[in-house]
Amino acid sequence: MFPIRDTQPSYSKPVVTVVLIVVNILVFLYQFSLDSFSQNAFMDQYALIPDHFHFSNVITSMFLHGGWMHVLGNMWFLWIFGDNIEDILGHPKYLLFYLMCGIAAALTQVFFNPVSRVPMVGASGAIAGVMGAYMIKFPNSRIRTLLFLFIFFTMIDVPAWIMLIYWFGLQFVGGFESLASAQVTQGGTAFFAHVGGFVAGILFINMLGAAQPYRRRRDLYW
Repeated sequence: MFPIRDTQPSYSKPVVTVVLIVVNILVFLYQFSLDSFSQNAFMDQYALIPDHFHFSNVITSMFLHGGWMHVLGNMWFLWIFGDNIEDILGHPKYLLFYLMCGIAAALTQVFFNPVSRVPMVGASGAIAGVMGAYMIKFPNSRIRTLLFLFIFFTMIDVPAWIMLIYWFGLQFVGGFESLASAQVTQGGTAFFAHVGGFVAGILFINMLGAAQPYRRRRDLYW
């Protein structure tokens, strides 16, 4: 299942979400402009390598990606789910929330594979946190979804909680399958980062509390 759009309205401009998308794409374009030797050096300096752990790389690795499909897929998910969480939290707290989820995601992956020398990159852990928060706050929102059935595909509307639990289940199973095969990243996917980010989003969304404009709208219409 691949989400196309959601039906949950947002009542504020997703300024931070747009800035995050732009920054991620600009960093990737810079990566893409480098020759192969410089790209490898760039990754070595700013990606998160568990066996050579530096906390600063936990942050910088969130803005690096391994390819066009990686960055575009991540930014698409952030665009669909991020505006509503930013609407709830307000701009400053949403940025803090995003970074906290990304940190939790990276530390979860490092915990399960602390001696890995494979560079970890991508915003998917932080975005998983946004998705976890979305499931808690808007479980009944309808997600317009592209559904693949062998060689056919169709469009269906799926409740957010179903689609997001399905996605989380795939990450959870993938993580433990990777443990069983003694390879905690499979096909370049850090499953436990997704699991950790998703759970962090569920925990952090209520801890940070809603922004004042969102609370006023909620009290007015609910």
